[in-house]
Amino acid sequence: MTQDQGLLAALFAAILGMLVWGRFRHDLVAAGGLLTAVVLGLVPQQEAFSGFANPAVVIVALVLVASRAFENSGVLAWVMRSVARESRPVAAHVAVTGTVAAALSAVINNVAALALLMPVDVQAARKAGRPPGVTLMPLAFATILGGMVTLIGTPPNIIASSIREEHLGAPYGMFDFTPVGACVALAGVAFVALFGWRLVPARSDRAAELISAASFEAELLVTEAADIAGKTLADLDERAESADVVLTGVVRNGRRRGRSATGVVVAVNDLLIVNGSAEAIASFIRSTGLHEAPSKEEADEADGQTQTATDAGPNAGDSKAETGKKDTYKPPEVVEAVVRADSVLGGRSAASFDLRRRYGLALLGMARAGEVARKEVRRRTIHTGDVLLLTGRGVGDEALLDQFGLIAVDRASVAPFKPQTAAIVAGLFAAAIIVATLGWLSFTIAIALAVAAYAALGIVPARDFYTSIEWPVVVMLACLLPIGEAFDSVGGTELIAGGIARLTEGGAPAIALVAIMVATMMLSDVLNNVATMVITGPVAIDLAERLGANPDTFLMGVAIAASCAFLTPIGHKNNTLIMGPGGFRFSDYWRMGLPLEIVVLAVATPMLLWIWPLHATAH
Repeated sequence: MTQDQGLLAALFAAILGMLVWGRFRHDLVAAGGLLTAVVLGLVPQQEAFSGFANPAVVIVALVLVASRAFENSGVLAWVMRSVARESRPVAAHVAVTGTVAAALSAVINNVAALALLMPVDVQAARKAGRPPGVTLMPLAFATILGGMVTLIGTPPNIIASSIREEHLGAPYGMFDFTPVGACVALAGVAFVALFGWRLVPARSDRAAELISAASFEAELLVTEAADIAGKTLADLDERAESADVVLTGVVRNGRRRGRSATGVVVAVNDLLIVNGSAEAIASFIRSTGLHEAPSKEEADEADGQTQTATDAGPNAGDSKAETGKKDTYKPPEVVEAVVRADSVLGGRSAASFDLRRRYGLALLGMARAGEVARKEVRRRTIHTGDVLLLTGRGVGDEALLDQFGLIAVDRASVAPFKPQTAAIVAGLFAAAIIVATLGWLSFTIAIALAVAAYAALGIVPARDFYTSIEWPVVVMLACLLPIGEAFDSVGGTELIAGGIARLTEGGAPAIALVAIMVATMMLSDVLNNVATMVITGPVAIDLAERLGANPDTFLMGVAIAASCAFLTPIGHKNNTLIMGPGGFRFSDYWRMGLPLEIVVLAVATPMLLWIWPLHATAH
């Protein structure tokens, strides 16, 4: 091993260790590794940021924007709502939803597919009275399986195409992955529908329990329209009991009077202190005509408007009063939301983000891996996959939730189906695929034109264009590619390939194929699949050349294996997303994931040998 090989091997080991540790963001780890390689002279300075110009990086970003276009059209959620039936037996439900999920994941990003389908699946499970985790894990695995079917289904396939172009002179086409990937996906979905879901631990629906048991305090403003003015707290006890709330006091002129002040007569502009569940408080508001108390900022603004109206004269005040009578009050909602991997809340607390003051949102509770926290939740660090219980006037704003990187799963918070928009989105996307398949344009340019059309037509608004792109993944990929190329250029991949060849010496090349696929699967279960493919792709080609075998067989094999992250919640973002809603623990995934990976190997190996024969030349 040369000095450069040793340094790059050590650097790769440090990067992988940091990524597995998960203490720091993966894009920052990759960027730090790239800068270290440049400082050590392992990556030339002029090539340090060449990864950002790599077609694989550009395609990953563009596909994410295209996924947002499909989401905004409402077509995906409409399809899922049409097929999700809580009355179906579990096996039939998993088969139908899993097939739809796999099909969608073949043409849009599989993380986006799960984000769209998960709320519908959770609601169907709750209506059927079963724990959501029983069907959530099969759904997540189905989206991962579906990504293997096409070039754009998952980033490892895009990277494999880029590696092939660099080493063999031509990239893969859109459907070169389909023969093997479709068979693997079908076999995988069939397994999870018939047997796999039975292996999933039936964890209790702690997130739903959190919602139903949520009890919080609300300050309700007594207005002139309310019919409780002039009554005492004792007079209101019967009405409060019927609404299942508890009256704990009154705030008047900034001074709080407790429950012992039962003789105090409630007056207009008092704040009534009420404790109970969100549903109960909403019911009490409707029955009494109370309003949620305004924030300090809102109160100050209202005082200013009142003063302005007074200065303008009595007619202005009457106009304001008349307008106020027409205002309708929307009772506070409670939303259960899952934290996405790209959430701005990740690694922060609600208190540090100042959710309440800045956005009017209050964090009532949090569930993580089946454990519920309701004490000092505002100060707890938020992680990907956590289930947050939020309330506040802005909680029903889907744009705001999306801005925070949250997926609402307690209600059908999906875009309405727009047939005309859906037809345009699908038509432009299909046109890009056809043009690229016929060779008239590269796929990168074709999909870029489709995305530009989405922006021009307003299907993906300007505010969503850049937020649709998962920049940490893009940056990580762009930073890892130059390091991978440097490792390949100094003979590192030859070293690893030689080691695998020696271990399988004397056996058929198919044994080496299975060996590198198993190694890739093991790596992908603890490492991001993008990083896994960057490392194992060049090794697969070098190993095939050493054995005198078809490089496509081995490259396709590791592309499939890199997507098979079924054993842990950290191997794939979809596994992490379902951890909170499903109440899963770290050790739950291998129960269905291990036999599923065996099924993938059993199906993929003969299909690879048939579609991409070992002794054929690369084409």
